[in-house]
Amino acid sequence: MRKAILVFSAVAMAGALMVPHAAQAWWRHGPFWGGGIYIGPPVYVAPPPPVYYAPPPVYYGPAAQGGCYAGPYVCPLPGPMAAGAPCSCPTNEGGRVGGRAR
Repeated sequence: MRKAILVFSAVAMAGALMVPHAAQAWWRHGPFWGGGIYIGPPVYVAPPPPVYYAPPPVYYGPAAQGGCYAGPYVCPLPGPMAAGAPCSCPTNEGGRVGGRAR
């Protein structure tokens, strides 16, 4: 009786080992009998997109409206300028005096 139980257990274990696991099922019934080598489709990895850096924003400041103030002299600006930019006005003696645009 004891021998029969051992033989039955050995046959049951051998039978359980012969049943393929779910992960091995493809290999058991693959493209070639008895298994095969699986070569998957090629994987394409696109290159990263180029990085464009924007230039920093240009800050000109508020525009001057009132003209050039150079001490006792006030004269019109020769062109568009930012407020606080250096400028100069002509004097009565023929020279120029420095000031700031307002």
